[in-house]
This record gives sequence, structure tokens and C-alpha cells, in this order.
Amino acid sequence: MCVERESTAVDGRKSAQLPRRPRTSHREVADVLRGRIRSGELRPGQRMPTQARLADEFGVERGAVRQALRILQSEHLLTNVSKGSPATVAPPLSGVPVSGPGAVPRPTTVELTPRIAAAFAAPHVEIDALCLTAVSLTLAVGEPLREIHAGRIKPARVDVRVLLPSRDIPLAFPSLVAAPADDRLRRRWLAQRNAQGQVLQNHLLALRTTHGIDVHVSFRALPFTPPVKLYLLNGSEALFAYYTVTRKETEVDSEQLEFYDAEGTQSMLFAFAQGQGQGPRDTTFVEQSQLWFNALWGTISSDLLLTS
Repeated sequence: MCVERESTAVDGRKSAQLPRRPRTSHREVADVLRGRIRSGELRPGQRMPTQARLADEFGVERGAVRQALRILQSEHLLTNVSKGSPATVAPPLSGVPVSGPGAVPRPTTVELTPRIAAAFAAPHVEIDALCLTAVSLTLAVGEPLREIHAGRIKPARVDVRVLLPSRDIPLAFPSLVAAPADDRLRRRWLAQRNAQGQVLQNHLLALRTTHGIDVHVSFRALPFTPPVKLYLLNGSEALFAYYTVTRKETEVDSEQLEFYDAEGTQSMLFAFAQGQGQGPRDTTFVEQSQLWFNALWGTISSDLLLTS
């Protein structure tokens, strides 16, 4: 089996300066508040904290808070969002199935966090993920981690396996429109892949020390750019989404570059589950998705180290 050629991390560091704390975006604020609503920390009919208090909590301007609240209002999680009185947590939509043919697909940022949080309620948590950078998974795991630290849940064991693209392949996306041989976007993607993987790994492995939970986190490298993302939860649920490639523009090294990329956090997740009340369609999809993931894991994928 081939092994991904990763360089060894250097022990010495040139300076002891602490990294500058990244600015919190309105989407990150929305992600945290959405998690609190989904977990029941903020209940239907309850008033949200004032925009001033939220801005102070997250260290952002009120405009960013308003943007976050409008996102949650568009997802029918909040009502009465305005510049005046605090918004209110909306009542849950009734009669909407969470999986199966009648389930309504929702963006990854909306759907993944409550699904991951529910998975962590099991004594043995098993999460398999195939994705481009693990950004969405890292964000979604934050909510059950908060629940564990608050003492509300405590699984006995957590097993997480993540398949990510190899650093040694030419990526289908992100890729430059005019200069495909240019390496700058690939290096930026690699830094993000490694950073998100390290955050996910460190936060989960820390549960061994803080809560005595048996945690195992593994990564392997794919020899291709995945056109889809897949999350398998506790062997009984599959969440599937397409990466839709679009043309974008960004600044890299003081130069505006046009490139092709996909925004995974906004990909629509289709939910499939097996078990009591689920039909053969859902059951077969979950089973086949798990077989597909296991085959990739045990055959053409290679060792992956989260280093530059």
C-alpha cells in the first residue's frame, strides 16, 4: 500500500509569539447559536440575549450579530429579528420527517450539528467522514463537546475516521482558471486541511484526559478529489451532499486570482437512516455507503500526516 509523502514537522520554532486570534465571522456566530437552539439550551419561545450582549460575547460588531440572526431567521429557527427587541426562538416545524423520502434537505451548517450531537448521545460513538477539508465536521463536533464539558452527556468510547484528499495529487478544486500549474491554491487548501484536522483531532483526544473517554481519531488520504461529502453516524445514519463547483475570485499573495471551488458548508445534506420505521431505500443506502467508505479506507487510501 502506498504512503502519502508528508514532511516531518520541525521541533524548533523561530519565535514564541502567540498566533493572532482570527476574527469571528457572522456565519461562525450563527453556527454557535444554531447549536444552542438544536441542543435545547435555547428553547422555543425563549428570548435571545440582546444584540449588544451577543456582540460582546463573540467579540464582533453588532452588524455581524444581525447577519447571524437573519441567517437563523431564514432557517425558521428565530422570529422577530430586528434592530429593536431581542429575537425569539421559533417553535419547531411539526410534521417534517428527519429522514426518508419526505425529509427536506438542508444546508450542512444547519443539518450536521444536531445530527452529530444526537450521535454523541450513544455509549459508543462512531463517525466516518469523507470530505475536502473537515471544516464542517470540526464545527459540528463543537456542540457535543460543549455538552460533554457541561456534564450532560458522556459516551464511553468515540471512534472517528476521516478520509481527505492527498497532498500529492493535482486537485480538481480548488484550482486556478487560467494557470492550472500554479501551486498557490493547493498550498492554501493544504494548510486549511491540516489545520482543521489538527483542531478536530486535538479537541477529541483531549477528552481522554479531561473526561476519561476512550477516543480514537484516524485520517487517511484519498488519491482523488471527492465530488461529494459523506458522514456516517453510528452505523445507522448517512448524510450525503454534492460539492457544487463554482467560479470565484480571491486575493492570494497580493494578487487577485480566479479559481474553481466548492463551498462545502452550504452543500445540501440528504439524510438517510436505517432502523425501525425506515424503508428499504434508506436502509440500503446506509449499508452501501458504509461498505463504500470501508472499501476506500482499506484499499486505495494511504497514511496521512497533518503536517505542512
